[in-house]
Amino acid sequence: MTNTMIWILTAFVAYLILMIVIGAFYSRKNNSSEDYFLGGRKLGGFVAALSAQASDMSGWLLMGLPGAIYMVGVGGDGWVALGLLVGTILNWLLVASRLRRYTIRANNAVTLPAYFENRFHDKKRVLMTVSSVTIVIFFLVYCASALSAGGQLFESIFGVEYKIALTLGAIVILVYTFLGGFFAVCVTDFIQGMLMLVALLAVPLIALGLMNADGMTIASGLEANTLPSTAADFVNIFRYKEGSNTLINIISGLGWGLGYFGMPHILIRFMAVKSDKELKKSKAVAIIWVTLSLFFACFIGVLGRAYLAPNALVSGGSERVFIELIKKVFIEDINAPFIAGLFLCGILAAIMSTADSQLLVSSSSVAEDIYKKLIDKDADSRKVLRISRITVICVAVLAYLIALNPNNTIMGLVSNAWAGLGASFGPLVLLSLFWKRCNFQGAVAGIVSGALTVIVWDYIPLVNGATIGNVTGLYSLVVGFAVSLLCIIGVSLCTKAPSDEILKEFEDVRNHSMEA
Repeated sequence: MTNTMIWILTAFVAYLILMIVIGAFYSRKNNSSEDYFLGGRKLGGFVAALSAQASDMSGWLLMGLPGAIYMVGVGGDGWVALGLLVGTILNWLLVASRLRRYTIRANNAVTLPAYFENRFHDKKRVLMTVSSVTIVIFFLVYCASALSAGGQLFESIFGVEYKIALTLGAIVILVYTFLGGFFAVCVTDFIQGMLMLVALLAVPLIALGLMNADGMTIASGLEANTLPSTAADFVNIFRYKEGSNTLINIISGLGWGLGYFGMPHILIRFMAVKSDKELKKSKAVAIIWVTLSLFFACFIGVLGRAYLAPNALVSGGSERVFIELIKKVFIEDINAPFIAGLFLCGILAAIMSTADSQLLVSSSSVAEDIYKKLIDKDADSRKVLRISRITVICVAVLAYLIALNPNNTIMGLVSNAWAGLGASFGPLVLLSLFWKRCNFQGAVAGIVSGALTVIVWDYIPLVNGATIGNVTGLYSLVVGFAVSLLCIIGVSLCTKAPSDEILKEFEDVRNHSMEA
C-alpha cells in the first residue's frame, strides 16, 4: 500500500469512527419511540437546517448532478438544480412552520403517515397503511441510490471490487443508524452537511486557482476537450448540445422542485424542531446552504470537463467527476493525500447523510405506523423501538440487493424515487395544510393516483416496448403531481365535507403559534 493510500485511508477511518461514536453516544438517549424517530422534538435551528439539506441532497449532489453537467453541459440538468433551489425555498417558507404546528395539534404525530391519519381522523387507518407502504417501496429505491454511490466511491478510491465497496459502506451506515436513531442521524447530518459544503466550495476554487496559475481558463479548457457543443453553449442553460433547449426539458428540470413537498425524510425535520423561533433560524441557514451547494455542484461539472484530461470520463463513470477532480488537485498537483482523504469524506458524508435518514423513515413507517397501529396496538415504546431497528436491517439489505447492479446510475435511481414520493405526498401535504375542504377520500385518492401514475409512466412499457417517460421525455413527477392534485380536489369536492372538529383543528393551526 502506497503512502498516498495510507493517508487517504487514515482520513476515512477517522471520519467513520467519529460517525459510529456519535451513534453509540445517542443510543443511550433513546428511551421511547418518539426519542428515536423525532429526538423528542428538541432539534435546534442550525442542526435542523443542515440535517434537512444534507439528508436531501445525498451522493446525487456531489456525484449525480456534476456528472450530468460534465456530460452534456449546464443546459441538461442545470434546470434541475434551479428547480430544486426554488422547491427548497418554498418548502421552508410555506410548509415548515405550519406542518410543525399541525403535527402537534393532530395528536402529536411523529411520522408523516401518522399526521395524515390524525389530520383526517381516519379511524380505519387506511391512510396510515397506504402511505406507509408507499414510503417503504420508494425509499428502497432511494436508499439503493445512496448505497450505489458509496460503492462507486470506495471502488474508485481504493480499487476494490464494487460489491466489496458497497458492502463496506452499507455496514457503516447501518451501524450508526441502528444505534443512535433520529438525534444521532441529525447530529451526524449536521457534521456531514458542513463537510459537504466545505468540499463543494474549496475543491473547485483551489482547482480554478491552479488552472489560472498555469495560464489556463475554463473556456480554453473546455475548447481543448471534445464537447457536445461549443464552450459557450456548454455553459448556457438555454442551449442543449448543439441546439436550443426544449420546453419539455425545462419543465422536467424545474419540476424536480415539486418533490420537496412530499419528502418524508425532509418533512420530519420540520416536525422535530423545538420551536417556531428555532425554525426561523433554520430557514435562512438552509436556503443559503442549498444555494451555494447547487451552484458549486454545477460548477464542478463544468470545471471537471475543463480541468481533467480530455474526455477522461466521457466513455463511462462521469458521476465520478468530483472524485477525480479531488484526486488530481490534492494528490497529483499539490501532493496532500490526507487533505484529499478529508474532501473525499465529504462525498461519503453526502451519501451517508441521506441513506441514514431513509433507513430511519422507512423503519418508522413499519414500526410506528404499521406494527404498532395495525398489528400490535398494545406494544410499548421499547418494543416498537426494537421492531424499528429490525426494520432498519431489513430495508438496508433489500436496498443493498437493488444496488448490487452497478449499471444502475445514481441519477436514475434518485429520479425514480424522488418522483414517486413527490407525486404521492406532495399535493396532499400542501392541500392538507392550506385547504380546509380537503377530506379523507381526497387524501386516499391523491396518494394512490400519484404513486400509480409514476409507476405507469416510468416502469410499464406501453408504447412499442418503451415507457411513456422515455417516449415523451417528460419527467414523471410533473405528471404524477398534477394527477394527484386534481384527484384530491375533485374527489374532495364530490364527497362529504370534513367534520366541524376537523375544521376547528385547521383553524387552530392557521390562527395560533401552537408552541410545544
